[in-house]
Amino acid sequence: MAKKKKIKYFFDYSLLFTVMFIAGFGLIVMYSASGYSAQNTMKDAMYFLKRQALFAACGVVAMLVVSRVDYHIYYKLSRPFYVVSLALQIVTAIIGVASHGSARWLKIAGVQFQPAELMKIAVIIQLSTLITINGQKMNDMKKMLLTALWGLGPAVIIAKTNLSTAMIIAGITFFMMWISCKRVAPFAIAGGFAMMVYVFAYPFAKLLQKLSILQEYQLVRIFAWKDPSSYADDTFQTLQGLYAIGSGGIFGKGLGESVQKFLMPEAQNDMIFTIICEELGLFGAVSMILIYAFIIYRMYDDARNAKDLFGSMLVIGIMCHVALQIIFNIAVATNTIPNTGVTLPFVSYGGTSLLILMGEMGIALSVSRQISLET
Repeated sequence: MAKKKKIKYFFDYSLLFTVMFIAGFGLIVMYSASGYSAQNTMKDAMYFLKRQALFAACGVVAMLVVSRVDYHIYYKLSRPFYVVSLALQIVTAIIGVASHGSARWLKIAGVQFQPAELMKIAVIIQLSTLITINGQKMNDMKKMLLTALWGLGPAVIIAKTNLSTAMIIAGITFFMMWISCKRVAPFAIAGGFAMMVYVFAYPFAKLLQKLSILQEYQLVRIFAWKDPSSYADDTFQTLQGLYAIGSGGIFGKGLGESVQKFLMPEAQNDMIFTIICEELGLFGAVSMILIYAFIIYRMYDDARNAKDLFGSMLVIGIMCHVALQIIFNIAVATNTIPNTGVTLPFVSYGGTSLLILMGEMGIALSVSRQISLET
């Protein structure tokens, strides 16, 4: 008599512990990068560390709670969550709190946050829902374009004040649509166009400025990227970051021994990867990239084995978000692309970004929890 198979349910502890590890490591590096600045500006060397540690603790709790929630609930809440997130983004564009030349923050009841971070996960959930509903219809060109608009629409609105987030949302949309469709030509054309924009960034930036999509400060960043020596003031942070990377060598100067953090403005934010390179060298930088690669791999495996299409697309969207943010941050740090203000996931200082990322990891873990294993 054949033995009856037992069904066990999987939970991705590898993803959970790796995310917790890199968040903890991020606190150490962030303290090293921010201690001097915090002492000078806030009279407390641990000011940024204490705030980030609080957000990290809340993020871990949120991740664990969300991982226990059945992810199918997002299928029902996708439309209202998307509408609320878009409304908050529009309000931010009108009465948002300005920072570094653009209104990206919204202050409600004394709490300040970036609605654009909410828009990322709202787009992921909404696209996952529509792709699940449409199924094979996603191969129809009209249906594909109408679905893509749910992601590209907010990207255009956000581009006016936050080009980096707009690029990430557009990238998430591109890859989710590409994976869900059998068509190749539209994505090859879009990819080719993106490459042309990268190569001919200067004339394209001038065109966007005439269309009132690109702001003056964003245009200057592109000019400075192409010709950093002629824009020394605007590229000061980038140049200091490159000096930090170059001086780190193979094994770095040692944790806490960075020199450039004394010169670089807000080293704990978007340029923290350069401090990692200086203090831990090429070895530390490559090790961090490999940890990120493992996180991406675990999400890929969870998406491949997900219970249903909706769960798979949710994890794919989250995977694309994390991967794009890592790539953009490192590209900015190495001056491969213009300085666009993208945080390094789980490491850079920033409460809203960290909480949203932890919440996304919770969703990915929720999907993994429903993967069945026959024994």
